[in-house]
Amino acid sequence: MKRFVFSALFFALLASGFAQQEAATLPSVNLKTLDGKKFNTADISNDGKPIIICFFATWCKPCMVELKTIAESYEEWQEETGVKIYAVSIDDSRSSGKVAPLVSGQSWEYEVLLDENSDFKRAMNVGDIPHTFILNGKREIVYQHASYAPGVEQEYIEKVKEILQQEKQAE
Repeated sequence: MKRFVFSALFFALLASGFAQQEAATLPSVNLKTLDGKKFNTADISNDGKPIIICFFATWCKPCMVELKTIAESYEEWQEETGVKIYAVSIDDSRSSGKVAPLVSGQSWEYEVLLDENSDFKRAMNVGDIPHTFILNGKREIVYQHASYAPGVEQEYIEKVKEILQQEKQAE
């Protein structure tokens, strides 16, 4: 009987903790822009609209495929949902010089940031890349996905649409 009461109490406390748990928000970490200026992740914003953050590296082939595929639809996504993408390079200081020419050559319209010391990567608990986070209009992390498989970008835009629908219903 004691075991049952203890178990019931444990699960009740566990459930109440989950119910009270707030959505995760972005940590404040200093990064660099492509032109070498300081940028704090607290400044990642999109006027109350969803945000996608993609961690990548120039040497990561799946990352390149994912970002190129998203680039093909990004303009349409922006028109339809207002979503904004931040691509965060985890290339270290030795290879980060390759990022700007890559971005320029690909004509990516993303906001590209450099995380040369992997501080933001660690703060976000990113292990493998590509790793993508989707934030709602309040900058709360509501979805994440690690790795790349063809078609996952459709999952991203569907999640963005779902967030917009939820926010509209909450008004």
